[in-house]
Amino acid sequence: MNKKTKTIIWAVLVFLAISIAGYAFSYLSFTPDRGFPAQKPEVLRTSFFWLLAFYTHISFGGIALLTGVFQFSEKLRKRVVLHRTLGKIYLISILLGGLAGFALSLFAEGGIIAKVGFNLLAVTWLLTSWLAYSSIRNRDIEAHRHWMIRSYAACCAAIALRMILPFELAVLQMDFNTAYQIVAWACWVPNMILAEMYIRSQKQVQFA
Repeated sequence: MNKKTKTIIWAVLVFLAISIAGYAFSYLSFTPDRGFPAQKPEVLRTSFFWLLAFYTHISFGGIALLTGVFQFSEKLRKRVVLHRTLGKIYLISILLGGLAGFALSLFAEGGIIAKVGFNLLAVTWLLTSWLAYSSIRNRDIEAHRHWMIRSYAACCAAIALRMILPFELAVLQMDFNTAYQIVAWACWVPNMILAEMYIRSQKQVQFA
């Protein structure tokens, strides 16, 4: 993959990350009677625990999307202080957003299939991010870059979900439960496979 192709992919990721993060932040009007919360049973919409998990997840998930994508810019990585600051914000956001996502997965629609899918996504997001942090603490830069790619691939589940689910519902005319069971896995497993294929094909990972 040449540098021009990498730059184009990175630019597309930046656009998608900004778009989805903006969508997530639009929920911060804290009105549970609109959008995603409005689709939930009243027992959840009025639950302090569920609402706390939801708003924590979308807030810090959006921040992770934004800070993570810019970590793949070679120019930004050369600004060491900024790179480290954004990295810390990214990891803290994943810690909070991932734990909140784990909690939300326990209440996911679509039965056990969807619950397990989103549950494992949260675990994968947290684990890969921890390994990215652990590797840089051990000054293993190559491993850090690889784990960061895996971490951000899991983070991009937020993007994939909002592309796949509308397609399932509007184009394929699937019922919501079936669509949600599929997207609970399809939004992140292919991401991880593609990330792994890319890592194995590249000795060094540089995007823009």
